[in-house]
Order: sequence, then structure tokens, then C-alpha cells
Amino acid sequence: MKFFDKRTQLFVYLAAIFVASLIVGDLIGGKAVAINISVGSIHYSQPMSVGLFAFPVTFLLTDAVNEFYGRKGARFLTFLGMWIAIFAFIILNVAQVPRSEPNSYFRDAEFDKVFGIGGRLFIASVLAYLVGQFLDIHVFQFWKALTRSKHLWLRATGSTLASQIADTVIINFLFWWAIPTMSGDAARPLSWVGKKAFGEYVLKFFIAIALTPAVYALHGVITRRLEIEPAPVETTPDP
Repeated sequence: MKFFDKRTQLFVYLAAIFVASLIVGDLIGGKAVAINISVGSIHYSQPMSVGLFAFPVTFLLTDAVNEFYGRKGARFLTFLGMWIAIFAFIILNVAQVPRSEPNSYFRDAEFDKVFGIGGRLFIASVLAYLVGQFLDIHVFQFWKALTRSKHLWLRATGSTLASQIADTVIINFLFWWAIPTMSGDAARPLSWVGKKAFGEYVLKFFIAIALTPAVYALHGVITRRLEIEPAPVETTPDP
């Protein structure tokens, strides 16, 4: 006798991978790499966080949960990710309090630099995450209802593109300009913030497009191999 039915097991796996990708993306986000793109006479160069290696997985899984478990399932996943991120933030900051002993693999300065997530970044990322996720859920369900569950690519890619505009603009605006301004720290010029946000969104745009085959592949595995049907179309929002 199985402890969970097949549908519940799938949700647990999707949620676990989602949360792991979210936390790993936050932890590795401090490393930046140079992105250089040249198309004809157009040249683009900007540092990008390697957190982008993990975060596209969360886009894919949000759409999968939205498709098979509906708005309520996607909301549950969103709040689960938020609470686990808060838990991880608390543990990481508590772990910085005791001083390391001489034979420790990480010395204090190394540990704090690698695992220290500042409050400013945490606040900006959580707010951007929540707005982006809920926008993704709404747009996905809007297109699913409008097309009567047809055109999977439209609701999956369209919702990701819309949500990442909000996510990218909010986190850059809050982290680089709004919060420093309110706290009296040096803020970056809004023109610099806008350019950085635009560059990051362009990269996320192409990642979202590139993920379209993965969306169809995951949908096919769930429906044909696991024999789990998508959630019915939701014509009205939940209260």
C-alpha cells in the first residue's frame, strides 16, 4: 500500500525540486559572470549572477504545478518557497554568530562572505519573488481559461515572461535604489538600475523561450507516463 497516491507524490517531488532550486539560486547568486553578446553592430556586456542557472527551474515547476494542481496548488507552492527561504535566511545568519575553531574548513570571514545573505537583498528578493509568482499564477490561469486549455506554450511562456518583468524590475529597484535611499546609503542612479534590469530581463526572456520544449516534455511525461490529468480550467478566481 502506497503512503501517498500518485498525484500527491508528484506534487511532493515538484515542490521539493522547486524549493531546492530557489534556495540554491539564492546561495550561489553572489557569484557573477560576464555575459558578452554581439549581434551585428549591437554589442551587449553585463555581469550576470550564476543564480540564473537555478531559477529557470522554478519557472518550469511553477507552470507545471499551475497546470496540474490549479491556482490553489501554485499558491501553496509559492508560500512554501517563501517560508523555506525565511527559514534558510534565519539559519544562515544564526550560523555566523559562533566563532570558528582553528581547524574549521571555513574560517569566519570565508563563511560569512559565502553564506551571508544581507537583509537588504533578502527583503528585495522575497518581495520580488512574491509579486512575480502571483503574477505568473494569474496570467497562466487567464490564458488557460481564454484558450480552454489549448496552446500550452502560450500560457507557460507568456506567464513566465510577464512575471519576470515584475521580478526583475522590483528586485533591482529595491536593492540598488529604493532601500539604500531609505536607509541613507549610496544608491545607484536610476538609469544604471534600469539598464541592469533590462539586460537581465532580456536574458530571462531568451531562457523562457528556450524552456518551451522542456515545458512540453514535462507535460507529456506527467500525462502519458504518470497518467495524471491537468486540473480543470478555472473560470473564476478563488476567494
